[in-house]
Amino acid sequence: MGMTRRPWRRMTAIGSWPLWSLLPGLRAYVLMIDAAALAAIGIAVSFTTITAHDLALFGLLLGCTVLAVEMTKKAGEQGGIILDVQGVWELPAAILLPPLYALLIPMIRIAQVQLRVRRAPAYRRVFTGAAIGLSYGAASLIFHGLAGLVPRQAGGALSHDAVWTSLVLISAVARWGLNNAIVMTAIKASSPLTRIRTEVFGREHLYNDAAETCISVLVTYGVAGNPFLAPVALPVVTLLQRSLRHVQLLTESRNDSKTGLLNAATWEREAGGEVIRAVRTKSPLAIAILDIDKFKGINDTYGHLAGDQVLKEIANTLNTLLRDYDLAGRWGGEEFSLLLPQTRAVDAFRIAERVRANIADLTIIAPGATGGERVQVTVSIGVAALDSGSKRDLSELMAAADAALYRAKAGGRDQVQMISTTRGLSAISGTGAGGRGSSGRPDMPSVFRRAQNS
Repeated sequence: MGMTRRPWRRMTAIGSWPLWSLLPGLRAYVLMIDAAALAAIGIAVSFTTITAHDLALFGLLLGCTVLAVEMTKKAGEQGGIILDVQGVWELPAAILLPPLYALLIPMIRIAQVQLRVRRAPAYRRVFTGAAIGLSYGAASLIFHGLAGLVPRQAGGALSHDAVWTSLVLISAVARWGLNNAIVMTAIKASSPLTRIRTEVFGREHLYNDAAETCISVLVTYGVAGNPFLAPVALPVVTLLQRSLRHVQLLTESRNDSKTGLLNAATWEREAGGEVIRAVRTKSPLAIAILDIDKFKGINDTYGHLAGDQVLKEIANTLNTLLRDYDLAGRWGGEEFSLLLPQTRAVDAFRIAERVRANIADLTIIAPGATGGERVQVTVSIGVAALDSGSKRDLSELMAAADAALYRAKAGGRDQVQMISTTRGLSAISGTGAGGRGSSGRPDMPSVFRRAQNS
């Protein structure tokens, strides 16, 4: 009996892997990248002659990588796109050794992070290792291919060093581009509203990538002349990793951990300053409070993991639709707060309606046991506009937006309600979207309603 149960249990365990909860297209892409990495390793093995020198240099570079991970593991590992410089010895492996070693060393590092730093779904670690390995393998092919085209005796020593450094930099930039292309394709497939400009070209990400590349080039140059200089970079890497961790801690003190938006305290502090500035300069400004409709039902039906995914997708939507100078924060629970500087009442309403419509169209797949089932999400939004010349503070605007939100909820949810401060925080009248008031001019609608969310 025991012999018949074990295969069944094994099949059940495989069937519960988080990999199968991915969208079919994303799952196929992840498996394709993994397969490409395995194929690249197989091809590289057939073309590589193993020598004692190469094995010794690979062991030295791998040892430095392992030590770097161990020395910085107490700092932990942040979520999302990881910022680290523990892989600075991987570029020397790509430049100074055959491509096989460039494919292997990142995978070993990722496996160590999984075992020694923080557990993550295995498919994510395998995909990350495959993506990094492929990018370094490509960098190795590019360098060795271009180096073979440059005459060995061209120019003097200075000219040779300049050409060599240029080739290393070209290979490093190619690795950066390929790795980001592979990873961001997966991220966009998982979350289409993710902004590549923020995730790849954000200031902190670019600084981290530039710092890692510069240190990698220096280590490559040093190791090319004297392999035993590789460990000298360990203290530098440790200090740089700690500085990145410090930046991360500062960011975490401002941001909500689940959504990445401003936390309530930070949003309130910065929004208060914006309101004071708008009153002083007699500039228009608007505030919106967004509340997820029947969020408790989502958690009860699909589980809290699905609820967390809903929060993240809404945050991605806000980051995509809002302007760079707008402020979005998670006010608490299922509520979000928005501050829209230099925004008139009519424009604030349009922005809120666009946010509402995009959230209603989100495709969110419930993870876990109910994976594959689409979660329908709608939101109600209350907007309060500080028109030019009004003298109100943040608390009054928040109270007005909250009152508008209450009206949206009472009116059937999945809609936007708005209050203006032109006449003492009174409701704006209107006859509906695009309607006209008694004056014959287009009025701002007080209610814009889609099919009601029962």
